[in-house]
Amino acid sequence: MTVAQTSAVNRPTRGRWAIMACVTMVTVLTYLDRLNLAIAGKYIQDELSLSTHTMGWVLSAFLLGYSLLQIPGGWAGDRYGPKNILTGAILLWSLFTALTGLAPDLILSRWVGVAGSLMIVRFLVGVGEAANSPNNNKIIANWIGSDHRGIGSSFMVMGIGIGGALTPPFIAWIMQQWGWRSSFYLSGLLGLFVMLIWKWYVTDTPEEHPKVNAEELALIQQRPTGKLKGVERKKPPWKPMFANRSVWGLSLGYLCQGFPIYFYHTWFFIYLVRVRHLSITQGGFWGSTPYLAIAILAPVGGWFSDAAVRKVGKRIGRRLAVCVGMFGSAVLLWAGAGISSSASAISLLALGAGLNMFAATTFWATCIDLTEDYTASLSGVMNTFGNLGGWLSPIVSAYVATRFGWNRALDCAAAVSIASGLFFLLVRADQRIDQANGFTSAAETPDLTVAT
Repeated sequence: MTVAQTSAVNRPTRGRWAIMACVTMVTVLTYLDRLNLAIAGKYIQDELSLSTHTMGWVLSAFLLGYSLLQIPGGWAGDRYGPKNILTGAILLWSLFTALTGLAPDLILSRWVGVAGSLMIVRFLVGVGEAANSPNNNKIIANWIGSDHRGIGSSFMVMGIGIGGALTPPFIAWIMQQWGWRSSFYLSGLLGLFVMLIWKWYVTDTPEEHPKVNAEELALIQQRPTGKLKGVERKKPPWKPMFANRSVWGLSLGYLCQGFPIYFYHTWFFIYLVRVRHLSITQGGFWGSTPYLAIAILAPVGGWFSDAAVRKVGKRIGRRLAVCVGMFGSAVLLWAGAGISSSASAISLLALGAGLNMFAATTFWATCIDLTEDYTASLSGVMNTFGNLGGWLSPIVSAYVATRFGWNRALDCAAAVSIASGLFFLLVRADQRIDQANGFTSAAETPDLTVAT
């Protein structure tokens, strides 16, 4: 028996929060590995003589691979379990992250050019990372009770903030000490260390973990103390999923959420240096501020979402949390674009990023609300759309900035943020996909379908 023997002790263990810390840790790594190219972008452009337009395609290559493999990565997590799928994924993307530093010198560059070589390697980093978010959300679905799904999802989103806050100064310092290539070598090495921790400590379900007692298991499952029912793994209900209005509202809303946030992931550091005329060191510091805001506002957004659900139900509560975040973010993006003071502009833009991810926690929690048994598959669908928006972001932003200026590029991001909130109004988080389409999941239990 793997559940800790605690018959004489009634206090639940806290293993679920240690697992959530691991979710945050892996998410921090993913953002280190995807943002390092944006931070190193100026050095790479200068050394390899890449135009702004070409650099936009290099920055977008990661998102293309990341988007295309979201659904297969989510399906694999539901079918084979999120722990092993994510273990292999961390290994894959860490190896290709390290190879990014060698990409200009690979034999591949003789056939497709230096820029093409960079695009292919970054595409493969994206392929590896594609399994991350769907499988992390599956871990959250398995480990966190229905009353705290917003808070649970915030551990993943908070990792974006922490990773984003640490990456600019960390990568900028490495580049100044040893050059831009070394930043990718060290990032890849760190990934191997994280993979070992994940493989050693994490389990697919709380029942399998030796540090979880029966009381914590009952708390997670919100039912009398007892053995967790085994999960029957079968094919996700793709047709009902894609026929569901909530799935389309969720996915299109997340597409529009991804567009503005990927401006921060790709162009923000270059924007600070070239438009706001900050030094590399200053850009590294101020480039962290949106992610500090995310690290703070993501858990606030998770708490707000859960509190709103308790107050007014899932349908209105989840919508309210997304609209507060996305509409507020739009206002701050618009205001920050038009202010001449760099300090004020950066502060407003940073808060805009924070409110964007304030809303993102609810998107991920809603994936669990709509289907617990196929959370990873639905998360993969949603994140495919989100990252297609992210893939378009650096290309469209570069085009708009070149033609009309950077202020108009930020105004464009604000308009798309409003669209995100409007699309989410189509979502009914109180109605599970199986209930809406007439089929029953194998692992469904009645007490988990009631809005709290």
